[in-house]
Amino acid sequence: MNMIITILCIVACVLLFSVAIFIHELGHFIAARALGIAVDAFSIGMGPVLWKKTHKGVEWRISAIPFGGYVSIPQVDPEGTKKLQGTDAKDGEGGAAEDAPSKAVTPPPADLAVSQASEIPAWKAIVVAVAGPLGNLVLAVVLAIALACIPGARFGEMSSEIGDVMPDGPAAKAGMKSGDIVTAVNGNAVKTWSDMQTEVQIAGGKEAVFGVLRGGTNAVLRLTPLRDTASGAYYIMAFSTTNHTKAAAWMPARNPLRQLEWDAMSIARILRALVTPREAKSAAKALGGPVMIAEGLYRQVRRNFWDALGFLRFLCVNLAILNLLPIPVLDGGLVLFALYELLMRRKVPPKLSEWVTKCFMYLLIALMLILVWRDSVRSYRIHTAEDECPKEEKLAK
Repeated sequence: MNMIITILCIVACVLLFSVAIFIHELGHFIAARALGIAVDAFSIGMGPVLWKKTHKGVEWRISAIPFGGYVSIPQVDPEGTKKLQGTDAKDGEGGAAEDAPSKAVTPPPADLAVSQASEIPAWKAIVVAVAGPLGNLVLAVVLAIALACIPGARFGEMSSEIGDVMPDGPAAKAGMKSGDIVTAVNGNAVKTWSDMQTEVQIAGGKEAVFGVLRGGTNAVLRLTPLRDTASGAYYIMAFSTTNHTKAAAWMPARNPLRQLEWDAMSIARILRALVTPREAKSAAKALGGPVMIAEGLYRQVRRNFWDALGFLRFLCVNLAILNLLPIPVLDGGLVLFALYELLMRRKVPPKLSEWVTKCFMYLLIALMLILVWRDSVRSYRIHTAEDECPKEEKLAK
């Protein structure tokens, strides 16, 4: 029975993630068709094509690798990407062009970039590029509203007030006491326990300055978070007064606006840390890739389906924001090149755009491989530690 449940949960994860990709690509597709731009193919999944059918000039595909997807729009497809994937026009029927996507998507999905050979106006390229992330945002809004209407969905934020402090832990050694309310970490305001945990991960193994409110008086404590050898996460070894809540971190409130605000602020804080010199290294170490996303979604599906929908909402907001970053190969890269064309009245030199696209694609692939490797090692350590955990401790969890 447990095997059946596991298989069903895995299928549910694939379907949920596919929905996020499908909506993203559907946004590009609808915008392109509305503007009269030709669409060659629409695929859910990447790699070898398992099924395909041509309808109204578009080849609809289901491909072997479920975590990704693409929409092939020749007028906005980068020449550099086509060469890297073996999809040059010279490829014949049944060759690489038949089965390889014009643009593959991995978290974050990099499904569009600029083509200097494009004949469409720059504003149309911008509309098509933005439509994908907009599709993710629309889905996120729908999910937030739906979750707010579901009585069984669990919401709640843990307070940043300290309820208990573990002896000999970083918090105890720094003099933190029960009843202290954490108001800031390294100068960054903290309102909830989730906010504090984020700041602790960004601080990493360096000494962090905690601002606390104790009996109506502000105090400053200095402590160095303790690193868990299995997960690589950092802890202060203290608990919230409301640590009994069963709500997931991304389910802060039933109010849809509060849900979406939490999603956006969470990714914005990480992005800000990545470009802040003193925080960049620790923030990069805290990043998760495809493996961590898949595991996170799987855990939520097994834990509570409504939490899984909340995680999907959070993921959709993340995908939308990341894809709009002004980086070649991402949707934001297309917007960047198109804006240059609008402002300068000329396109970026074709050779330059192709070279930049190739470089960033290689960087993105390298980053994904690094994250997959690191996540896999981290996952192995966590599961090994759980297997070695005494039975009594497992039951306590």
